[in-house]
Amino acid sequence: MIATVTGVLADRSGETVVIATDGGVGYAVTVPVGVLERLPRAGQRCSLFTELVVREDGWTLFGFDRAVDRAIFQRLLLASGFGPKLALALLSNLGGERTVRAIQGRDVAVLSTVPGIGRKKAERLILELSDRFADIPVAAGPRSGSAAEEAQRALLALGFPPAAADEAVRSAVTAGPADDAATLIKRALQLVSTPKTGGTR
Repeated sequence: MIATVTGVLADRSGETVVIATDGGVGYAVTVPVGVLERLPRAGQRCSLFTELVVREDGWTLFGFDRAVDRAIFQRLLLASGFGPKLALALLSNLGGERTVRAIQGRDVAVLSTVPGIGRKKAERLILELSDRFADIPVAAGPRSGSAAEEAQRALLALGFPPAAADEAVRSAVTAGPADDAATLIKRALQLVSTPKTGGTR
């Protein structure tokens, strides 16, 4: 099993990156959108936790910058009718923590926002996996009716992907106290518009 890949980021195409190892082997690794955004520029070193999925039509190596996201990906593959493409879509659109919270909270509406996952698939995912993530630590989401939840809904309405809206609001809350959604929304928009260091491509 290929558990990790470390080397130089040689190329990227869509959701697939090529990591050239020190031994001269280049691994094509498919990653969620969030991981793709956090990877360094081409030519810089990086390391990914990987999961090799073997199917009749080929072998695919999937990569994650956090071990917990790989664990979540592995659990998602346990659900009947859920292959790596749907698991990757969940992590790309919702992120690992939000995916787990949605499954544990039986939030069909959130899961159904992911392309390829309708209501029936979301219900099956909840039925089969709601008790499979007890050992995976995830941060609590915004309380229902809270300013954070309202800010998150506003960012979704502005076109932010669920995972990006969740991360932006979480960062805004961490940055300092805010008693109303308007303050959180403004702060979140300022944070996402500020270029991140080390991730420029």
